[in-house]
Amino acid sequence: MGHKVGYVHRPHRSSLGFWPRVRANRQYPSVNWKEHSEKGCAGFAAYKAGMTHAMIIDNRKNSPTKGKKVFTPVTILETPPIKVIGVRFYKDTPYGKKAVGELITNKPDKHLKRKTTTSKKKDVKKFTDYKDYDDIRLIIQTQPHLIKLKKTPEVFEMGLGGSLEEKKEYAQSVYEKEVKISDVLKEGAQVDTNGVTKGKGTQGSVKRHGVTIRQHKSEKTKRAAGSLAPMCPRKVAWQVPQFGQMGYQSRVEYNKWVLKISDKPEEISVKGGLKGYGQVKGDYLIIKGSVVGSKKRMVILRKAIRGNKRLPKVAPQIKYLSLESNQGGRK
Repeated sequence: MGHKVGYVHRPHRSSLGFWPRVRANRQYPSVNWKEHSEKGCAGFAAYKAGMTHAMIIDNRKNSPTKGKKVFTPVTILETPPIKVIGVRFYKDTPYGKKAVGELITNKPDKHLKRKTTTSKKKDVKKFTDYKDYDDIRLIIQTQPHLIKLKKTPEVFEMGLGGSLEEKKEYAQSVYEKEVKISDVLKEGAQVDTNGVTKGKGTQGSVKRHGVTIRQHKSEKTKRAAGSLAPMCPRKVAWQVPQFGQMGYQSRVEYNKWVLKISDKPEEISVKGGLKGYGQVKGDYLIIKGSVVGSKKRMVILRKAIRGNKRLPKVAPQIKYLSLESNQGGRK
């Protein structure tokens, strides 16, 4: 049987690895925290500021461009300090982890009251009140008001690394205190980015799944799948690529390379500000490549659970970072 020259056999369009394609429950995702041997927080919270490009010295061991200056797109994430407002204790059961208790601050700031309410009981519990547990996690409050982004914070749970004793020791040391990005990550580290993608609303099967547009004399429609199901069973198959919700979905990207961490925002002061965001006002980090989500949306960074061994643990030298205006089109 003959075939078209350059034709790629693709009997199935799109992917069933992401199903159902429904809207996320909230603007920031829930994260599957994994065990880490490194003591301390297993991640951090950041706000997407925008993208630019940089020229870096390639320091990958077996790269054909090793030692040369290469172009790369980069993403700027602003990372105001996070605040530990609680500690949660878990017990392992045959059905998974079960929360057996928690400590919540009785001194919430005025911004936390916009998000949730805390207990007004005076009999505050202590770490010594909990003894039978197998895991400890932190309850984190973000502080977007420090970078004048908004007043309402996000509240989420964060895992810890190290042994159980190290987790307890670290949780006691940071309870009701602030944690900075420099305390958690270093330049050259790899992170997994957890975020919610840009929402596109209801879209057709061509844009949503990449279905091939049929010829102009096709029956009924051109921009849809050719068949909804076989004759038997007499029902529409759920695997058929059809129209529906596109975007605003929770996604994880693995092994993003941290190129720079700094507390000097004047070093990346883009002319006219980053489009749709403005100027970076506090601590920030630069990641190689893109990050999911729209600008001003929170992204949760998790220490890489299965890092790329080919990437060096030392960040490459940044020779040039574009600070040209990204307002308007090209010159």
